Amino acid sequence: MPRSPRPAPSWALLLRLLALLRPPRLGEACSCAPAHPQQHVCHSALAIRAKISSEKVVPASADPADPQKMIRYEIKQIKMFKGFEKVNDIQYIYTPFDSSLCGVKLEANSQKQYLLTGQILSDGKVFVHLCNYIEPWENLSLLQRESLNHHYHLNCGCQITTCYTVPCTISAPNECLWTDWLLERKLYGYQAQHYVCMKHVDGTCSWYQGRLPLRKEFVDIIQP
Repeated sequence: MPRSPRPAPSWALLLRLLALLRPPRLGEACSCAPAHPQQHVCHSALAIRAKISSEKVVPASADPADPQKMIRYEIKQIKMFKGFEKVNDIQYIYTPFDSSLCGVKLEANSQKQYLLTGQILSDGKVFVHLCNYIEPWENLSLLQRESLNHHYHLNCGCQITTCYTVPCTISAPNECLWTDWLLERKLYGYQAQHYVCMKHVDGTCSWYQGRLPLRKEFVDIIQP
């Protein structure tokens, strides 16, 4: 039977979930599971390009007993890549004020543009945090910018697995191995910037580099 659509999360629920991301005994830290930019776009409710016009600290809820605060960023939306069916033009985005809840600090009143991914809450507000993919637009490669329009969305059926140690091998035909951490000791290295995990007609997935022919690369990593 087809599954009924899951309701959008509430603000309070997201704050509670973010609180659980704190690692034990490190209450002032934010911890996020690593994800390839393609995964971020696939798992987010929206992806937009925008500038930050201003910021304001606001209450997290209408409850006067609630001590939580949020930062409300007023934005100028430049382009929407995902989320058309849920929202139109976005005027504000919200993030936790508390850095331990993965609040995002963005530059307001500047010419800097951002790629923002995030969630749409049950009340229609857009919520972002450090576990989303948020990057200055100028830092994105040409392939990443092009993939926001097509490749990322069309290949959400592929699984991307992060390789931390060797051996690191494919366990499913629709899987791609993400090796930036293993080879470069950083997450968003060359592979994240210049490759898309693309699905073939036979259901298998492999890395694709820009307009070049499909290439079977990073299939199994036995040695660094």
